[in-house]
Amino acid sequence: MLEMVITARAADLGHGLTVRRVLPYAKRRMVGPFIFWDHAGPVTLSREAIAGADVRPHPHIGLATVSYLLSGSMTHRDSLGTVLDIRPGDVNWMTAGRGISHSERFTHPDSFEGGGLELMQSWVALPAGHEETAPAFAHTPKAELPQWREDGVWRRLVAGEAYGAKSPVATLSPLFHVHAEAEAGARVRLPGGHAEQALYVARGDVEHAGQAYQPGQLLVFGADTDAFVTARSAATLMLFGGEPLGERHIWWNFVSSRKERIEQAKADWAAGRIALPPGDDQEWIPLPG
Repeated sequence: MLEMVITARAADLGHGLTVRRVLPYAKRRMVGPFIFWDHAGPVTLSREAIAGADVRPHPHIGLATVSYLLSGSMTHRDSLGTVLDIRPGDVNWMTAGRGISHSERFTHPDSFEGGGLELMQSWVALPAGHEETAPAFAHTPKAELPQWREDGVWRRLVAGEAYGAKSPVATLSPLFHVHAEAEAGARVRLPGGHAEQALYVARGDVEHAGQAYQPGQLLVFGADTDAFVTARSAATLMLFGGEPLGERHIWWNFVSSRKERIEQAKADWAAGRIALPPGDDQEWIPLPG
């Protein structure tokens, strides 16, 4: 059953880098463990504008960031010493745990090839018993991810388990994250098997129960095993969800089951107690306010 439709709000990260922000939403904070969902681009910037679009080092706690590109590329650096380019179809899974900082940098023209930079970035809240786990980073190239085509729909399993397949990306709670490309007229079924599910329309348009939905809209379903949409045109879709973790507090880049832990993270970042990425430690995003 369709429980809710969320229409993304436009947000400008500065210097022309705009995003469609879907989660968190006032009436729906999470879908399964997913507590944040941004769709950036597609955007093409001039050489002169690149430096302004860079996302300077900033901190996280209590979550895992999931970066997945549809086009373009970006360079990830973190306080563990990781330096890595991510390209379309690859998965960067960064577990913040008790604390990590990272940056996302762009180069010209590579970052904007293929029609411009287009990024799906989500945050997965960590189970209470893993919120203070050691920070970690894992990169999984697209060649290692399950993918298949069936009945006019191509799918890639980014993370978790769905449709009888399992991604090699390690997670700390039951979830799924699927990239789907549907031909016009194809029926796209949600996987079922999870308490909470959602389908995000990135490109094209789809129909459910006689109602059309456009890019930037998120359809939130329950555990239905027969929930589906029909592509009215060729469509790019992101399906995700999983098992709920319980209440989570979110402030800026911090997520926790405890408000006092977020206050501690604020103090730690302001005091410089969360390390900066080696080689990218000359500037950073200050604590808001």
